[in-house]
Amino acid sequence: MFSSRLRSVLSASAPISRSSPVASSSRISIFRAYSTPTAALDKGEQAIYEKLKNAFPGKKLEVQDVSGGCGSFYAIEISSPAFKGLTTIKQHKLVNACLKEDIEGIHGLQLKTIPEE
Repeated sequence: MFSSRLRSVLSASAPISRSSPVASSSRISIFRAYSTPTAALDKGEQAIYEKLKNAFPGKKLEVQDVSGGCGSFYAIEISSPAFKGLTTIKQHKLVNACLKEDIEGIHGLQLKTIPEE
């Protein structure tokens, strides 16, 4: 419901610029099987990436600062066997608990958790 509402708001607004974090063509994706983070990650992204990598081993982890580089809002997509059998709320609570100290210093966090077999 929220995502459909967001889509309708976005489609009614001005076109998305290529520099917008929502524009998929300009989005820097960090899809990896937990390899070493590249230089594309800023300091905040790298700190969050390392914490999540250590707490939730899995096949996919993407951390992106979507606040325009100021470190106030992050989008995270993560998969892990630790999420298997848990509701989405419980999965998000696990991630929030892992990032408790980091969350205190940011404005917002967008999570997508994916259970693995």
